[in-house]
Amino acid sequence: MKDLDKYAIKSKSDKEYIPTIGIECHVQFNTKTKLFTSVDNDARTAPPNTLISPLCMGLPGVLPVLNKEAVRLGIRAGIVLNAEVNLYSKFDRKHYFYPDSPLGYQITQFDERIIGEGYVDIMVGDEEVRIEIEGAHLEADAGKSTHPAGLDYSLVDLNRAGTPLLEIVTKPDIHSAIEAKAYAKELQYLMKLAGVSEADLFYGNMRFDVNVSVAPKDLKELGTRAEVKNLNSFVSVEKAADFEIKRQIKLLEQGEEIVQETRGWDDDKESTFSQRGKEDAHDYRYFPEPNIPPIVLTKEQIEDERKTMPEDLRSDLLAILKDKTKVDTLTNNPKLLEIALDILKSKSKHALKIFNWLIADVLGMVKNEDALNEIKITAANFEDLANMVDEAKLSSSGAKKAIEILVNQADDAAKVAGEHNLIQSSDTSEIEAIVQQVIDSNPKAAAQIKAGEEKAIGFLVGQVMKESKGQANPQMANEAIRRLID
Repeated sequence: MKDLDKYAIKSKSDKEYIPTIGIECHVQFNTKTKLFTSVDNDARTAPPNTLISPLCMGLPGVLPVLNKEAVRLGIRAGIVLNAEVNLYSKFDRKHYFYPDSPLGYQITQFDERIIGEGYVDIMVGDEEVRIEIEGAHLEADAGKSTHPAGLDYSLVDLNRAGTPLLEIVTKPDIHSAIEAKAYAKELQYLMKLAGVSEADLFYGNMRFDVNVSVAPKDLKELGTRAEVKNLNSFVSVEKAADFEIKRQIKLLEQGEEIVQETRGWDDDKESTFSQRGKEDAHDYRYFPEPNIPPIVLTKEQIEDERKTMPEDLRSDLLAILKDKTKVDTLTNNPKLLEIALDILKSKSKHALKIFNWLIADVLGMVKNEDALNEIKITAANFEDLANMVDEAKLSSSGAKKAIEILVNQADDAAKVAGEHNLIQSSDTSEIEAIVQQVIDSNPKAAAQIKAGEEKAIGFLVGQVMKESKGQANPQMANEAIRRLID
């Protein structure tokens, strides 16, 4: 049982209020096709209304066929939510009438859904907080309505209609805006870890509806909730929750009632605004979907997915990197996380060096997340490059040049380094010949070194690297300079 006293907010009148937050998150599955049709599921760059079918348009005489892969991903989501995956679930019709839903209803799951109760543990500062999950269900997304500024009409794009979603619903178990943000971030990580979704907030792969209510501390019941819809960033989840808590406390302090309603979020004004009255379940007139058979799973199916689930190795990453921000950078990028997990599993002695290459170099070489997901470099490439640096066959700058090539070209690391003249020369006689030439050409610097001015050594090493076109081993060059001058 949570100690709610620590969440109490004192008003100007010294009255204390307890905020309560529940979050509904819509996660878009990364299937190739939509939930009930064979239409492409990736609408990120598609022109409006080009990825549609008769079913998406609500035309009569077309029957839905369930995407088997969406069910498999639903099982995986249930596993990382520490939830019960139900062996029996069914689909229902949820009726509402919006232009972006031509069917006049949404195919969803109501009373018998694929995922039952579970939980997600989050870190808030140094404290671990458990957020209880009420359940999660499969459903088809609606289309998208846009409202051009200054014009008296709206536009509808049905590309997203029928996209497979998993709606994950918490219990009213969150009690601060900071916890709400931490939960949203953790959920994104878990969905990426399980391979369920790209979880890209920019493209709407995850959208959050935040339900907020406040009640006097001594009241045993929850207050009236307002739902803030379609939040697409962690910052907006936190700010919208914070704004609603303050708005509702202010209304209660003025003796006014909170209206149960759906509200929107204005990023520019950093405030919520009323959209419409909030419906209850009976308003949607749910009834079983007659055209789709129930989903019947076996325990073996669930266990097969559990066996292939990646380990949560964030504590191992933190032990190596000693920096939570760097860990978050790796875990928030699916491709980087994939490489990092491979490095951890191999127990590489170069893990720290490779993780820093991923964070400092690879991220700087790609334009966006789409490009990052397409990089060709592998964990094996990084291991080979790190070994070559360790053996003084490759300089740090040479390794970075090789990484830049391998990001865009699947190949052998040693082969790339050789073909692009990145391999360092460790031939003593060859390096000494270049060093002697550099000393003869820079007598002033040589005299400074004899006089004990160490900075001049760096200058001469730089000249050696220039003459050797970056291929001389700098440590051997340094030693040769000292030896020949002495």
